[in-house]
Amino acid sequence: MPVKSNAVKRGESTEPASAKASKPMAVPRSVHGNVDAGFDRLIYERVRLGIMSALAMNEQLTFNELKSLFDVSDGNLSAHARKLEEAGYVVCTKSFEARRPKSIYRITQVGKRALLRYLEHIEAVIKATRRA
Repeated sequence: MPVKSNAVKRGESTEPASAKASKPMAVPRSVHGNVDAGFDRLIYERVRLGIMSALAMNEQLTFNELKSLFDVSDGNLSAHARKLEEAGYVVCTKSFEARRPKSIYRITQVGKRALLRYLEHIEAVIKATRRA
């Protein structure tokens, strides 16, 4: 005798369609209708958001300048900066100065646009929260 399962498949809901439509949204929709359009999870992390913001305000910053701004370890900053590099949000130029390695970071145009999208999304959330 077959066993009837009440399990719900991923992406499916047990609520009727009418109940879904009347639920309030926790996050405002973007102008394009997509809830997460402005929420870039890569930028969301504290150190990465700090790196992006600092580079948006400065033409360039060295590894040591970024490290002192955020009070993080070399490995921590390096890992976060690498993720931003892989996404094309920042570029890093490595050289030597007095036989010591020097890494200089700059934000890219892609990175600037991503940061602006993220900030617009956060502003929309703040405005929606204040109206509530």
